[in-house]
Amino acid sequence: MEQIKILFPKPLKKSIFLERPNRFILHCVLEEGNEQVIVHLADPGRLKELLQPGTVVWLLENDNPKRKTRWTAVLCENPLIPGGFVSINTTYPNRLIERALKQNAIEELNGWNYKKSEYKLGVSRWDFLLENNVGRELLLEVKSVTLADDRVGRFPDAVTARGTKHVKELSEIAHGNLYETAILFVAQREDLDQVTTASHIDPLFAEAFANAYKSGVKMIGRSCFLSLDGIGLGNKLEVYPEEQFV
Repeated sequence: MEQIKILFPKPLKKSIFLERPNRFILHCVLEEGNEQVIVHLADPGRLKELLQPGTVVWLLENDNPKRKTRWTAVLCENPLIPGGFVSINTTYPNRLIERALKQNAIEELNGWNYKKSEYKLGVSRWDFLLENNVGRELLLEVKSVTLADDRVGRFPDAVTARGTKHVKELSEIAHGNLYETAILFVAQREDLDQVTTASHIDPLFAEAFANAYKSGVKMIGRSCFLSLDGIGLGNKLEVYPEEQFV
């Protein structure tokens, strides 16, 4: 099967990271012209292991005059792999997974067909709704992983009350047996083999995840292939509760 890939709409520009004044803004210096620019960051995580002063960040230019920021951060250099990248734009993994679902390219979800994105159930909105050939439905939530501990991905890299709420709800839904449920952890990097939680950062999420795992919520993991041209669906990653890594 042809690799599932999202191409960036135009060539990325190289810059050097200076500082992050708030969650969604970076200050960088463009390599070409040495101009300091304000950059939108579409990733609410801490990213402190990645965004150190002097880190190379690749930016996408936007020509929309209504945009407050002309530049958007897409990739940064991977501190663990010379010449490697980490995606720091969470819009791409969901687009990538949507394309993969529509092409039935995720092995663990064989027999489940894409039905809808941003599906509302109760008070929550779920990333994807899938359906099998007998009308059974599955709720799929996607989580982006950027934090690495050796070759193990850790999620989250910042406290996520919303993420914990979603995981608890998926456990309750799984018990109710009206829907199948699954979480897909997408590592926005190539250098991981496994994914688990980060209890030292968010113990409540780690607890909710362990309970969801025991409740039968399906856990799936994928890495990404990254280049200056785009982001592609990568290798299968094992996903386990944290106590199984001790």
